[in-house]
Amino acid sequence: MGSTSGSEPGSINRKLTVRPTPADLRSEEDLVDERLIAVAQQGDLDAFNQLVTRHERAVFSVCMRLLRDAANAEDATQDTFIRAWSAIASFRGGTVRPWLLRIATNRAYDILRSRTRRPTWSLDAELFESKPEWTTQTQSETPESFATRSELAGFLEGALGRLPADQRLAIILSDVHGHGYDDIATITGVAVGTVKSRISRGRSALRNHLRQDTDNRELFERYVRLSSEER
Repeated sequence: MGSTSGSEPGSINRKLTVRPTPADLRSEEDLVDERLIAVAQQGDLDAFNQLVTRHERAVFSVCMRLLRDAANAEDATQDTFIRAWSAIASFRGGTVRPWLLRIATNRAYDILRSRTRRPTWSLDAELFESKPEWTTQTQSETPESFATRSELAGFLEGALGRLPADQRLAIILSDVHGHGYDDIATITGVAVGTVKSRISRGRSALRNHLRQDTDNRELFERYVRLSSEER
């Protein structure tokens, strides 16, 4: 998506805030975001557009995996940043990405609720990026292990689509994007205990999918063996 335009964005009805993070626990990236959003809160659209550039890929990735449709994910991403700009005065500190992902998941759930049937794979979804986060080859990884993991990632992406939306989101945020329990609780608006439960149930369901498919179970066992050998 492109940067937010200069036109007046629509308003949203509720404030979206995150729990502040102690400064000594923030990364340099978080501190850059903090400076940008402070400037953006003074009405500087250029500073906000820098935040868009820094976070639009992560926002789109979450929307894409929840909605499984490229056009809807693009719309949800655009709406996320329009709503964030509208609500920027309500931001009370903390890391910016969980705040943005909270808005994004709310918008994605709005779209899911508007559908009359369960989301399915689309051609656009396949063409977009079927295995983006799980298939980056590490320096120490052999080509065979990387190929095996890439094949496994394709299966896991499909298995994710069979999970209930709340479990799918928890797994995406935890295992794909690397957020901790507190961040996920902030993003999804539920208690940490609920987050842990959703992740546990989601992982269990993914393991069951692997066990039920002989080919993919063997693929998983081969990847574990290769990874062990490399260590």
